[in-house]
Amino acid sequence: MTKEYSVPAGVETAVDGVDLEIGESEFLSLVGPSGCGKSTTLRCIAGLETPTEGEILIDGEDVTAVAPNDRELAMMFQDIALYPHMTVVENVAYPLKVRGVPKAERNERAEEAAEIMRIDDLLEKYPGALSGGQRQRTALARTIVHDPRAFLMDEPLSDLDAKLKVAIRKEIQRVHNRVNKPTIYVTHDQAEALSMSDRVAVMNDGRIMGLGTPDELYHLPGNRFVASFIGNPSINFVSGSVTAHEGDTVVVDLHGTEIEVDTVGVESAYEDIEIGVRPEHTHLARGGEEGHVEGTLELVERIGDRRLASVDTVEGEIRILVPDERTPAQGETVSVRFDTDAIHVFDGRTGEAVAHGELSKRHVENRSSDPGADRSTA
Repeated sequence: MTKEYSVPAGVETAVDGVDLEIGESEFLSLVGPSGCGKSTTLRCIAGLETPTEGEILIDGEDVTAVAPNDRELAMMFQDIALYPHMTVVENVAYPLKVRGVPKAERNERAEEAAEIMRIDDLLEKYPGALSGGQRQRTALARTIVHDPRAFLMDEPLSDLDAKLKVAIRKEIQRVHNRVNKPTIYVTHDQAEALSMSDRVAVMNDGRIMGLGTPDELYHLPGNRFVASFIGNPSINFVSGSVTAHEGDTVVVDLHGTEIEVDTVGVESAYEDIEIGVRPEHTHLARGGEEGHVEGTLELVERIGDRRLASVDTVEGEIRILVPDERTPAQGETVSVRFDTDAIHVFDGRTGEAVAHGELSKRHVENRSSDPGADRSTA
């Protein structure tokens, strides 16, 4: 699917050849920076925008030219927009009223949806008397009341505070597991996407840059953009060189340390590479350990039971997650060491992944073989 807009300077491509298939009970998130095309993609699926090229199929039926209200999709927006003059039960039942469902039936179905969202004790209250969380649950109940073919959610939690976000996130997951319908969820918040989704599509400039499970995107990113966007604190990038390329492996020189890494099938001369290492696989060298790069400890920030150390090096800022124990004083010269089995190698020209360390691959393999693994990632 492609979506273009006419602008004074010519044509602007908002969605550039997006190709997706969402499973019948899958929770898929579209995540990316502002203006990447994720909301436009969702609006095209909903029928609120018409694609310039391509088609949209639901259960094999082409609905590209079908009116939004005939697609049997439920959409929840950032602005929950409850009607202030209607009670909770009237707000929840309103989509059924528009469809001409008899009053007795729509009230019964509204009460069922309210029970699912745990607001059945609030049915006669008005929105002005509800807390933020109760209003959000009311909006969710209104979304699920007419048993749609799929749910579309466009940044529904962006206006909530951090604590309420976590609570409503759990409610959305609980409802998704109960109703077992496809859900397409748009967000710029990677924490939401990684914690809730079966799969995540990372978008940039109207294109899908990466598509996979949260663990696959975090531990085996397919390109530099996905590696840099997914993960908080963000990944470190350092320069390196390839000293040998033999069959399915490359030998990488990381500041004097040679590492053999399995390739991922990308055809490249590897003349220019960049190495990515997550902060949890980056350490302050101690006790005579030899480091890979030296720098000045600029800042130490507390993050839960660990601290985030920022070191100024010739490679730029290097971020390190260190245990909550004594760290060198700010301003000291320190030596930084990387876990060489957890590195990612990227082609410096294309940004495509060239190789991944064995630890990263083992993590994804272990998670995929565990049927009880939840949706969360590191």
